[in-house]
Amino acid sequence: MQKITIGGVPEHFNLPWHLAIEGGKFKQKGVDLQWKEFPGGTGAMCIALRDGSIDAAIILTEGIIKDIINGNPSKIVKVYVESPLLWGIHVGAQSKFKTNKDLEKARIAISRFGSGSQLMAIVNAVNQGFDINNLHYEIVNNLEGGIKALTENQADYFMWEHFTTKPLVDQGVFRRIDSITTPWPCFVMAVRNDVLDNKSALIKTIINVINNQLKNFTKEHHNTTLIDLFLERYNQKEVDVKEWLSITKCNNEKAISIELINSIQNKLVNFNVINIAIPYDDLIEEVF
Repeated sequence: MQKITIGGVPEHFNLPWHLAIEGGKFKQKGVDLQWKEFPGGTGAMCIALRDGSIDAAIILTEGIIKDIINGNPSKIVKVYVESPLLWGIHVGAQSKFKTNKDLEKARIAISRFGSGSQLMAIVNAVNQGFDINNLHYEIVNNLEGGIKALTENQADYFMWEHFTTKPLVDQGVFRRIDSITTPWPCFVMAVRNDVLDNKSALIKTIINVINNQLKNFTKEHHNTTLIDLFLERYNQKEVDVKEWLSITKCNNEKAISIELINSIQNKLVNFNVINIAIPYDDLIEEVF
């Protein structure tokens, strides 16, 4: 039994991984897959990949591309969710801000530098015509920190995945003033280079197992058992689960498109998230 540790956010996107683990799908193939949750999101997982505390991560596309360019010794091996991510732009319930345009000089709560919450704040600023050199950030570590920051007026707005924060909007903790989508597939699987060098067959096995799990998952947005699992585990309403399933497309293919990776890089350059595109083979590893 070969052990590998994979990081991911404690959100609904990763239910297929939990179901595969609980169903013994990895153990049947000789893989002891240890799942480690990161409430701090992509920025925290980038740190964990760098320091070797995890072997792989299910991570936001823009975040890992930026961090690999900045020296993270990892590569992308798979697109996990090929549909865009819907980001909510949230303010506190009592906030004076009413529209996205009002946020030009507002304080932005982010989990950490290099996180999706920071990078998408840059994308939103570019879309709104704000000066990205004058963005002011407050580090809040995770969603709980974002709640505290907005509630206690330590920051003005906070960007996080729309459906994860929907219960907070329903409860009146947050008020969502806008939503934006990423102009690229939202989640990829990244693996440390030394793991790819020494355990490439293991990574192939893991990808095959999760792809098989995803084949059924992508067709089951009317499956009441699956919907009930989301309701139970992620504190969601049925209408929201059905909406999320209807707009979300997981990827059960093996190949990584070079054209896709280059297209994403070009968009990240246009949004000033990265300064320059790098050769695709510095970013991806074709394990099949």
